[in-house]
Amino acid sequence: MANARQTAFNALLKIEKNNAYSNIALDSMLTETKLDTRDKSFVSALFYGVIERKLTIDYVLQKYLSKPIKKLKPEALTILRMGAYQILFMDKIPKSAAVNESVTLSKKNGCTYASGIINAVLRKVTKNDLEVSDKSDFIKYLSVKYSCPEKLVGMLIKQYGNENAEGILSETVGSAELYIRVNTTKISDDELIRTLSEEDVNAKQTSLKNALILELNGKDVESLDSFRKGLFHVQDLSCQLCASALRAEKGMRIFDMCSAPGGKAYTIAEIIDDNGEVLCFDIHKSRVDLIKNGAERLGLKSIDARVSDASVYNESIGLADRVLCDVPCSGLGIIRRKPEIKYKDLNEFASLPDIQLEILKNSSRYLKNGGIIVYSTCTLSKAENEQVCEKFLNDNNSFEAIQALPELSDEKYITLMPHINGGDGFFIAAFRKKDDTNEN
Repeated sequence: MANARQTAFNALLKIEKNNAYSNIALDSMLTETKLDTRDKSFVSALFYGVIERKLTIDYVLQKYLSKPIKKLKPEALTILRMGAYQILFMDKIPKSAAVNESVTLSKKNGCTYASGIINAVLRKVTKNDLEVSDKSDFIKYLSVKYSCPEKLVGMLIKQYGNENAEGILSETVGSAELYIRVNTTKISDDELIRTLSEEDVNAKQTSLKNALILELNGKDVESLDSFRKGLFHVQDLSCQLCASALRAEKGMRIFDMCSAPGGKAYTIAEIIDDNGEVLCFDIHKSRVDLIKNGAERLGLKSIDARVSDASVYNESIGLADRVLCDVPCSGLGIIRRKPEIKYKDLNEFASLPDIQLEILKNSSRYLKNGGIIVYSTCTLSKAENEQVCEKFLNDNNSFEAIQALPELSDEKYITLMPHINGGDGFFIAAFRKKDDTNEN
């Protein structure tokens, strides 16, 4: 387990120093090690847990430090956070082991000078339960309890109210359900459940047809024979609902404008029974290749992946019956999968609505009369969602908003919230191009 802690330390330090992406930092570290499956699982749990609970951990640590926590050197701070996380949130790790291994880690990584402080602080953490500030300052209370910056907490409260804000934040900590989409061109839901059971993997139905929840029982999803045979692909429930909002039918020509890594396109292809044309676009060739590889594994012949910039009109690709415009966004709906997102300055996202609107306007030009375009994001920021849609409608009177998911809501736009709908936070809007307009 010592090497596992060292691996987690290396990855966390890389993020602390270089502001690297969590999944990239961890994947590169795990690739370089020879850890077994059990140790890799421990590394992942510790790594993502520390990132996810950073503000809560720092709140606790600060009680026992004589100087501001930000003045600690990155190495010592990382070790303290790791130790505190094990003590506070990993019940199967003996508290004494968490303390002792943290001291050892400090000595192995040039932090001998801080080993005494690390030992003393962590021993105090073991003697006291996790205490969160009282609710008199509700924003601070939620910030500490769910390890979320106060500005983001305040934004969620302003846009969705206290109850929904806390509901959203409560789903940003802890492990998320693993959803998959059944490849219905090859197998049925019940048949896949039986097949997975033979691989010692539990799968159960959800409220959405062809969507299952997996319990891997320690296995790697990509190692499963059923995965390699293309019987399913991993896809969150909200993304599957987004694909269904297109109302795609057999024989249609469908564009997925910002497609990589291709999950929604695969679901669309399966919805139309691989009978039609699903053109998938991305600006980077490497990501287009990812789409192609996934389609090949799934055996989907209707997928045609190409390099194209969604913000620039390309007359040569013609028109489509349906267009999916799932734009780049702040990602505030997928914090539970990418916890580092919540620590970004909200000002970093200020330019996104203009980019999103430009992509939506350009994508709408590919639509045939009477066709449907779906605009979606994996964020819960209304500036990137409803406000972009309203600006689009104001500037394009040839389009009308229609109910995105009438089976879920009679609202013209729908915001999927993890504590209500189960999947990631997601926004979906659908527009129809009026029949009485001239096609491009």
